[in-house]
Amino acid sequence: MARLLPYVILDGNAKEAVAFYEKALQANVIGIQTFGEMPENPNFPLPDEAKDRVSHAMIKVGDTDMMFSDTFPGTPHVVGNHVTICIMADTKEQATEYYQALQEGGKVTMPLQETFWSPAYGIVIDKYGVTFQISTESQ
Repeated sequence: MARLLPYVILDGNAKEAVAFYEKALQANVIGIQTFGEMPENPNFPLPDEAKDRVSHAMIKVGDTDMMFSDTFPGTPHVVGNHVTICIMADTKEQATEYYQALQEGGKVTMPLQETFWSPAYGIVIDKYGVTFQISTESQ
């Protein structure tokens, strides 16, 4: 069964937000990874100003996970559009079904593809303007 998770996108202060929510919501920090800690990609060199920004963080509030990241330097950050919904699918096939259904009448921001953290990950803004990050937990 898939899970829906809130995903908050910030502009360079995701570490601060994680610490805030850890205290405010009595959350447990599951992990924080910066862009600088990700595997290097020779086709896409990482600028110095991106290295300390959060590429992915997760906290647990009760039984619910909440995720965070910072924008990549130069990417516009619009308050009001910075909370997305992440669908964690059980399988690649399930992720593909969600992705195809949500893109109808909407806009693909990132094609569904294999990444180093997921066998199927993509981003779609649906026809109502809601941004969905579709990810897969297993093969």
